[in-house]
Amino acid sequence: MKHYLDHFEIIRVDETDSTNNAIRNHEHSPGKEFLVISAEYQTGGKGQRGNSWESARGKNLLFSLSCHPTFLHAQQQFLLSQIISLSVLDVFRHYIRRFSIKWPNDIYWRDKKIGGILIENDLSGTHIARSIIGVGLNINQTEFKGGAPNPVSLLQVCGIHCKRKHVLERILKHFESYYRMLERGEVETIREHYRKALFRRRDFHPYRDADGVFNARLHHVEDSGLIILEDTEGRLRPYAFKEVEFVL
Repeated sequence: MKHYLDHFEIIRVDETDSTNNAIRNHEHSPGKEFLVISAEYQTGGKGQRGNSWESARGKNLLFSLSCHPTFLHAQQQFLLSQIISLSVLDVFRHYIRRFSIKWPNDIYWRDKKIGGILIENDLSGTHIARSIIGVGLNINQTEFKGGAPNPVSLLQVCGIHCKRKHVLERILKHFESYYRMLERGEVETIREHYRKALFRRRDFHPYRDADGVFNARLHHVEDSGLIILEDTEGRLRPYAFKEVEFVL
């Protein structure tokens, strides 16, 4: 393993129900700040909104990362979502452009989803005691049979069969860099990078909430993670996760 991953313990398994479940039962080894479990296949991978994550065996990158960001207040937990999203984005953009982050943390190429992230934070008082970050990325899969409306893989996008081990190592390198920025308190820099990377950050687009479909443009994302949309009448409409969806 290259020297820049000295702070990571990486465990590779053939199969598990969910890497998030698997990593929760592991303790960090002495001297290792980050723990990673990567699987060839998941029998019950989790997605956002309670969805399952479809992935062919040995084709994609399925991993969870555990860390203890006790320096972060509970109200700052959205920063973890931002830095893992940016870490993936930075690596994918080395292959080809047009990648973006669909709020809150899906990875998109144009209008197609290439990856998703699920974060589970354990709190201790007002701070984050432990964060488990689950990541599923379509790398070399070319057929999707699970009924997802818009999946795509890195192979389909750039025409290159990628070595998943190398992709993982690069993502972890970027993650540690952003994590150190968090430790130094450089949160505004992270938030600005995230803002510039957002999917549909310009112009009006259709969205759907409990009242139906409406057109709006992205106004901003608050530090808490709330998305603020501005509709065609100039009204600002705040939404938490699961309260609004993008109409693609």
